[in-house]
Amino acid sequence: MAITIDQQALLKLLQLTSPALPVGAFSYSEGLETLVLHGHLTDSAALHKWLVQELRYGAVRLDVAIATRSHQNAQTPDQLAYWNQWLTASRDTAELRQQSWQMGRALVRLAQNLHPELQPSFDACGTPCNFAVAFGIIAAHWQIDPYTMALGYLQSWATNLIGAAVKLVPLGQTDGQRCLLKMIPELTTTAQASVNLQDDELYVSGWGSAIASMQHETLYTRLFRS
Repeated sequence: MAITIDQQALLKLLQLTSPALPVGAFSYSEGLETLVLHGHLTDSAALHKWLVQELRYGAVRLDVAIATRSHQNAQTPDQLAYWNQWLTASRDTAELRQQSWQMGRALVRLAQNLHPELQPSFDACGTPCNFAVAFGIIAAHWQIDPYTMALGYLQSWATNLIGAAVKLVPLGQTDGQRCLLKMIPELTTTAQASVNLQDDELYVSGWGSAIASMQHETLYTRLFRS
């Protein structure tokens, strides 16, 4: 049976969000390491509550919103440059900014090898290119629609942080999968809302994760890079 365009897009989305994608996502905890060390996250219920709050009010909403704008403006150089700079300026801490840049550099480097024709879009973004911006450009090229792209981005984000919590809390693998399954309604809601965010709705109230990220920089020992 021939593979349809929708099925091809799904397979490409799975590749773009796979843990095997060589962007180093596994090495970041986005402040979770600090929270666990300070005793704020001690079980799967606390982890679920934290992740839900991040989805509703945190920076990941902005990531999806800017990935959507990059998707829509993949052939518009001035818009790519603007939103890439905007996302950089929105980062609360040096670690979170470096995470976005380092993962973005890795994804751009991969895309340059897979699709040299995307070079003008990446050049338009400037250096460094944030991960969410590169993600949106590639998703557009692979004909993944914005809402499906958003779902994949958020599910990958949640999977990565739950994986970090499994190691840090520690949680059992089953508890981690139970937490991810429980988050599906919130992931779908956030994906829809983030894709439709207007420019004057691009705000973040992630002071808790910002403080955790700032404190992470001075931890005596660290397993993760953020």
